[in-house]
Amino acid sequence: MSINSSLNAGVAGLNANAARLAAISDNIANSATFGYRRAQTEFEAMVIGGTSGGYTAGGVRAITERIVDRGGALVGTASPLDLAVSGRGMLPVIDSASVDESNPRLLMTPTGSFRRDADGFIRTESGLVLLGWPANRDGSMPTYPRDSIAGLQPMRVDATQRSSNPTTEMSLGVNLPAAATRAGADGTEQNLTLEYFGALGGTERLSVAFIPTVPASGSSGTWTVRITDSGQSGAMIGEYTLRFSDSGPASGTVASVTTVSGASYDAASGTIALPASSGTITLKLGRPGDSGGLTQFDSSFALVEMKKNGSPMGSMTGLAVDDQGFLVASYDTGFSQRLYQIPLVDVPNLNGLAATGRQAFALTPDSGAMMLWDAGTGPTGRIAGFSRESSATDVAAELTSLIQTQRAYASNAKVIQTVDEMLQETTNIKR
Repeated sequence: MSINSSLNAGVAGLNANAARLAAISDNIANSATFGYRRAQTEFEAMVIGGTSGGYTAGGVRAITERIVDRGGALVGTASPLDLAVSGRGMLPVIDSASVDESNPRLLMTPTGSFRRDADGFIRTESGLVLLGWPANRDGSMPTYPRDSIAGLQPMRVDATQRSSNPTTEMSLGVNLPAAATRAGADGTEQNLTLEYFGALGGTERLSVAFIPTVPASGSSGTWTVRITDSGQSGAMIGEYTLRFSDSGPASGTVASVTTVSGASYDAASGTIALPASSGTITLKLGRPGDSGGLTQFDSSFALVEMKKNGSPMGSMTGLAVDDQGFLVASYDTGFSQRLYQIPLVDVPNLNGLAATGRQAFALTPDSGAMMLWDAGTGPTGRIAGFSRESSATDVAAELTSLIQTQRAYASNAKVIQTVDEMLQETTNIKR
């Protein structure tokens, strides 16, 4: 019995080392494959137990697993859509054949060289389409579920995409002549036109009229401000009464703003939320006592400062992904806009994921349930653009293992040869 068990143990050793050789061969063959996670073969002794007066060899069993939680180093590239994860987590992708399915199978990849294809999908040459959460029109992100892919969409960007960037904020610095609010002044109205960008990329105008209050005696330090919008056929969208301080350290600055009609003045921020044709424009006039907004000094009417955001319609010139996973489009008018947010997928047991080819992995019962994280939060790392993750294979270590495997295989073959010779001797006893 013992001699037969020796033969079986030798055969088991050959099989185990052949399995280890297969893993080593795979690792070496993929030593230049971006995102490759190496396979590792471990041996376990098989103990059958002894019989009275002898020992029975159990042999060995090989167990091969993919070491998914150990990635390679990041290397820089020249493409903004070459993506890798610096730290824990993977990029969510689906197969290009399932982009039209209502419930596609989620795959994960640690890195990818993504490009926009003819249909606008952001995908790799191997057919992995990147998933992301779509942003609102203003670039803000809605709330999406974190424990399912219900909110994720295949990322698609039209190559001829155009977009406008409507004005949402304006800051106004104007000096109003103090002499205009003194007794005997002619009450001349001062006018100012502010141009803003509309929702369709065109330009509209806010006309601001400053009308001084002329008292019978002394100085009122008070003005009436009326704002009209050309985008609403010149309709008045706000009227306010401004009073300026005329003594103390705050002399010449806004003392109070009283709303006659339209949106209320917010003294804490010094702003008015004007209902313009393109949407709400936050107009900053300055806080009470603030010398950076509207002022009233003994000088001429002067526009000191006027700032605004927004830009006219522009054509897209490029795409990039920042370290928080936002896909940002750049336009030839100088503004940029968030289109999608790429979350990172994490599972409790990364080594429990199933390899599916193309450096993509799928969920299994052993991996545990997935969770979607904003890049750089929770347990996940950040997304690196202009980067690829190199292979996790250490060629020198694999070659060392290759030599050891070759020696072990030869030794097991020698055991089988020896057992065969001993069995032959046993057969010759009868002769």
